[in-house]
Amino acid sequence: MKASIVTPNYNGEKFLKSFFESLNQDSEFIGEVIIVDNGSTDNSREYIESNNFNFPVVLIENDENLGFSPAVNQGIRKAKYEYIFSLNNDTEVRKGSIKALIDLISSKPEIFSVQAKMLQYKNKELIDDVGDEYNLLAWTKKTGENHHSDEYSGVCEIFSACAGAAMYRKSLLEEIGMFDDNYFAYMEDVDLAIRSKISGYVNLMCPDAVVYHIGSATSGSRYNEFKVRLAARNNVWTVYKNQPIPMKIVNFIFLFLGFLIKYLFFARKGFGKTYLAGIREGLSTRSKIDKVKFRGKNTKNYFKIEYRLIINTLKFLKK
Repeated sequence: MKASIVTPNYNGEKFLKSFFESLNQDSEFIGEVIIVDNGSTDNSREYIESNNFNFPVVLIENDENLGFSPAVNQGIRKAKYEYIFSLNNDTEVRKGSIKALIDLISSKPEIFSVQAKMLQYKNKELIDDVGDEYNLLAWTKKTGENHHSDEYSGVCEIFSACAGAAMYRKSLLEEIGMFDDNYFAYMEDVDLAIRSKISGYVNLMCPDAVVYHIGSATSGSRYNEFKVRLAARNNVWTVYKNQPIPMKIVNFIFLFLGFLIKYLFFARKGFGKTYLAGIREGLSTRSKIDKVKFRGKNTKNYFKIEYRLIINTLKFLKK
């Protein structure tokens, strides 16, 4: 079995050499690499077109930066293979990782996605991300960040895969919907994971698939106006589209506190107005977001999600 690798790129020429060299080690499991270039102004396109690789490389050229979600969706639609490996350009993949992902995701039909163990590029013994958590406060958190890689040595269920290094089934993406194009970037993978869980699917982490990640290579520093505004807006959308009214009512006080605390946090860092602008944008534009239609057959799945949100909140409060 082989996979289609889908990678968005925006001025990432400096990463492409090591990115492709790492993939060459697993070329027998790669059906194609689809690079979706979001209007790069460096020599990314020239680099791809002038080099030979051990697998077919498909280059999709956009005239402007459409964002992560639309770019990955373009690649998914173009992909020829059932297994889609969404992979950031600022990564290096350890040999054997793609096979490990394929073996795990193909083992059971209820597996929606499989997360690779993402390690920090500059300190390869420390975890960058092994999946994203989400809680009652509507906060996301990297699982395992800055912990030693040995702490996550077995396959485990996660709330959400991080789309920077995660494998999905194309057929299931077509069933429940792909990444939400409206998000542009940030939280699109958590939104997708919630929708998968509503439909009864599971997301796993594969410890034998290792990806070294530089991080924030395209969007810059950890906190900036662009990130803060989009993350706030997308957070509003994620609650709006995925939680039915009874769930919103039950969680209201936690949601209110979550947004309030985040505002105070960003206000101290000088981004308070930016965060509020993102909240206002999310509320004022929510009508353009397609809500997940409530179906009675999924009621038990909503209870499972609520339970997971409670557990993740308690885990956060204990720290």
